[in-house]
Amino acid sequence: MTVNKKKVLITGMAGFIGHHLAKLLIKSNYEVVGLDNINDYYDPKLKLARLTDLGFDISKIAYNKLLQNDTIAFVKLDLTDLENIKQLFKEQKFNYVVNLAAQAGVRYSLKNPHSYVDSNITGFLNILESCRAYPVEHLVFASSSSVYGLSEEIPFKEDNCTDHPLAMYAASKKANEMMAHSYANLYNIPCTGLRFFTVYGPWGRPDMALHIFTKAMVEDKEFEVFNNGNMSRDFTYVGDIVESVKRLLPLPPKENNPEFNPKKPIPSKSSKAYQLFNIGNNSPVALMDYVHAVEKALGKKGKIVFKPMQPGDVQSTYANVESLFKYINFKPETELEDGIKAFVDKYLELNKENTNT
Repeated sequence: MTVNKKKVLITGMAGFIGHHLAKLLIKSNYEVVGLDNINDYYDPKLKLARLTDLGFDISKIAYNKLLQNDTIAFVKLDLTDLENIKQLFKEQKFNYVVNLAAQAGVRYSLKNPHSYVDSNITGFLNILESCRAYPVEHLVFASSSSVYGLSEEIPFKEDNCTDHPLAMYAASKKANEMMAHSYANLYNIPCTGLRFFTVYGPWGRPDMALHIFTKAMVEDKEFEVFNNGNMSRDFTYVGDIVESVKRLLPLPPKENNPEFNPKKPIPSKSSKAYQLFNIGNNSPVALMDYVHAVEKALGKKGKIVFKPMQPGDVQSTYANVESLFKYINFKPETELEDGIKAFVDKYLELNKENTNT
């Protein structure tokens, strides 16, 4: 490896966003180390396929064994395993950390809330403790648009109230923001939290709407659309998301931010090296337009079953992302139809044996 390369740890690298970020950072001349516990929240075959796409021989994956190829390394490791996480930090000496590993999903949190404490609270604490023991230049961590909860102050701004989460997933992400600020304060760890809005694109998770809609249409099956289709989301293409993260890495927050007034504190800024950004498209799309774009990409109509709103869901998400645009000098540029076609093409490629399309 070239001496000048910056080394980045990506947690959750076998996941949807982590996989895309790893590919981009390799192309951008970073040294990348990824970890993932490859759990069974959804079919691990997709996670293993992503790792294969990154050049790993998945038959050699074993717990806490670092696999290395020319441009990237991977270790199967659980964030709750503090001893081995700290050892990884000690050995690898990371410049940057991007924490994407988490128990995802709003609806799943209604069934299994303890998994959110394990992965999103204890796991994130272990990342913070490792950054404390082996300091890094910048910790970027995934929060979520779900922290806005009951707020109807649209578009969502980073300084809106986020004290009314609707499910355990959102509560755990709000907790991450508070935990990161405390470590920035106590141990001078530069932290940036990113409130992800609805990310979509190739290799997307099977529990996400785009995958569910596409699979059902390909198989000529019915699928559910909630709130009778009266919903909108700030859909953002994964390529635009990871480009934003890449640009953010070398731009850690600084202490003594002049925008912070301790007599009128705001959530997104601090006198410490800490900041929060929304990361989205700044252009909400009606859910039914999203469905129609899938129909267009597949050339067939979907068999829609309309359902009422689900517990924990919100009717619309809309990100005000001006502060991030200014900070990194980049705006998402992928058109919805192009992004959905890219997903559909990859879905058909990955599921050839199960489709007649």
